[in-house]
Amino acid sequence: MFRKVLIANRGEIACRVIRTARSMGIRTVAVYSDADARAKHVELADEKVRLGPPPASESYLLADAILLAAQETGADAVHPGYGFLSERAGFAQLLADNGIAFIGPPPQAIAAMGDKIESKRLAQAAGVSVVPGFIGEIRDTDHAAEIAGGIGYPVMMKASAGGGGKGMRLAYGEKDVHEAFESVRRESLSSFGDDRVLIEKFIESPRHIEIQLLGDRHGNIVYLGERECSVQRRHQKVVEEAPSPFVTPEMRRAMGEQAVRLARAVGYHSAGTVEFIAGGDRSFYFLEMNTRLQVEHPVTEYVTGLDLVEQMIRIAHGERLAFTQEDVRLDGWAIESRVYAEDPYRGFLPSTGRLVRYRPPAQIPGIRVDDGVTEGSDISIFYDPMIAKLITHGDTREAAIDRQIAALDRFEIDGIGHNVDFLSALMQHPRFREGRLTTGFIAEEYPEGFAGAPMADGLTARLAAVAGIVASIDAGRAAHIDGRLDGPGPIPAEWIVTMDGARHHVLIEAEAVTVDGSTIVADAPYLPGQRLIEATIDGEPLAIRVERKRSGWRFTTRGASHELSVLPPHIADLTRHMIEKGPPDLSRFLLCPMPGLLSTIHVAAGDSVEAGQPLAVVEAMKMENILRAEKAGRVKAVKAVAGDSLSVDAVILEFE
Repeated sequence: MFRKVLIANRGEIACRVIRTARSMGIRTVAVYSDADARAKHVELADEKVRLGPPPASESYLLADAILLAAQETGADAVHPGYGFLSERAGFAQLLADNGIAFIGPPPQAIAAMGDKIESKRLAQAAGVSVVPGFIGEIRDTDHAAEIAGGIGYPVMMKASAGGGGKGMRLAYGEKDVHEAFESVRRESLSSFGDDRVLIEKFIESPRHIEIQLLGDRHGNIVYLGERECSVQRRHQKVVEEAPSPFVTPEMRRAMGEQAVRLARAVGYHSAGTVEFIAGGDRSFYFLEMNTRLQVEHPVTEYVTGLDLVEQMIRIAHGERLAFTQEDVRLDGWAIESRVYAEDPYRGFLPSTGRLVRYRPPAQIPGIRVDDGVTEGSDISIFYDPMIAKLITHGDTREAAIDRQIAALDRFEIDGIGHNVDFLSALMQHPRFREGRLTTGFIAEEYPEGFAGAPMADGLTARLAAVAGIVASIDAGRAAHIDGRLDGPGPIPAEWIVTMDGARHHVLIEAEAVTVDGSTIVADAPYLPGQRLIEATIDGEPLAIRVERKRSGWRFTTRGASHELSVLPPHIADLTRHMIEKGPPDLSRFLLCPMPGLLSTIHVAAGDSVEAGQPLAVVEAMKMENILRAEKAGRVKAVKAVAGDSLSVDAVILEFE
């Protein structure tokens, strides 16, 4: 077995590989950029090597620097994780030429499958169903529009060398092609060093389903069932599960056998994933093959009982698979949700900064958290915004979903925006729970954006009861401090709890809590300053994240935050005399919606603009974000220039 493995990656996947390598008795080497000098994966590894400055192009994408790090530390193998160099055939070949094992597929398989155009040709030759489209070089925007019109709208424009949702745009007409084609090219060149684009028919109401493969160097290839990855936003996966609620045993077998045929055609070994798009009639078409470990691999590990990283290491060392296709069994259901540094209440804009507080839920049977951060870590503009992956397992799909909701309520994250509320809302959504998914699920169900999950039946009264208990405990502590009580604790009290515009009368007595005349059995242990309350209300557990506010609290649970004013009745009666201060009028300004780099300004002072017209482009988290005019107007002044690094709400333009 290998003595020492270098992980050519960062974040949660580097931590994930280190964990398995350590369990196998293998020493590990971490590499890092200056932005990651104190990162979790660096602390976990046995050795560490600096690569360079924060930009990936000057650190994690430097193949020669990683080779040198492996040679200097005596690593006899390199695991690439996902992203960065994981699907660079030249990197795998460089290692092989220098006698270092690449824990992944052979270079020729990476090259064949890494090019979307070439991979479609190979898939067709192997008898795999492919999406109708144009396989060839596209000269320019006019040529792209001509091709798209011939295929028939809608079409998807994709970076040929792309992956992870980067370099993709959906076009419903010629105008969309003319506006977005060059943007796809730029993103592709920036992210993958290759500006070629392919165009293919967009399957409407599609489901994204992928087959996990394992193959050894001796010609044995098996498929490990499917994962459904249809819940996506901007072509990036948000929630994945295994198995799929849509796939039948017959469909699973057909997809699996096609995936194995393709892998065998390119001489594949190691872990890999063949991605398909499926229509409502259960027809399916090849999309691409990812020649690496997937972000969502833990759901397959849960339902198969296999450690895919361990399998990759053993295969790279030359071992045979210890099982056959007939041995593969799927046990229960697993769901993974990606916790991102983004603000769902502001259009999912990226968020950067320091994790002032980071407390993931406890890892107990059925709940797993894969992360690469700790409290105090920085989420920078240079890398992917994923904070953690939450994976849950249950005997049934419903059980796995319910564990997701319970675990998400127990995530404590402060300092940056995050999507925990949104993930919880997804898990509670009736359509998601029924398994009626498409890749358009999020856009269809949240067309106006996200404003929090709807209040579940009975939750209002439960939150009011907990608010009354918390206020009484705080009042008891204050009474103890000033000498009115012998010891701290809740005191009998009457409160007016105002939440979401409605008032509730709460009475706290020795043995009961009454909310609007109805008795609630509530146990909510709380100490002043506590940030998470683990309550039991009418026999049901309820976790609530708590933040102290001026006249009450902010309670966050079940996918939404609620501002609660908690006052004694005689004070609450006086609040009607208070004048509310309105927000300032910012409609005259174009504000930067996220931290990022201002790459382009499309207008100048004195220009007239129309509603929907592009005004500026901000790059953040490796994506271009086009800022458009909300209404017609005239530019009074330009307050920033291309190349500026902007903070949230920085003024870019002022209108007359």
